[in-house]
Amino acid sequence: MVRIVLREREFEVRPGMTLQAALDKIAILPEAVLATRNGELIEEDEILVEGETIRLVAVISGG
Repeated sequence: MVRIVLREREFEVRPGMTLQAALDKIAILPEAVLATRNGELIEEDEILVEGETIRLVAVISGG
């Protein structure tokens, strides 16, 4: 499985799907987060690999 972590929340999704598909599955808007793998930003079309952890950082906007 692939772990996706957002703050204290953790989700598990199956490997082989794109980041976009994984975010859709766990109901997180891609525009609301930045995704990192091993400290580096990844794009929504990246394929998720068995055993990895993706960390999401919430994007804060204001006016």
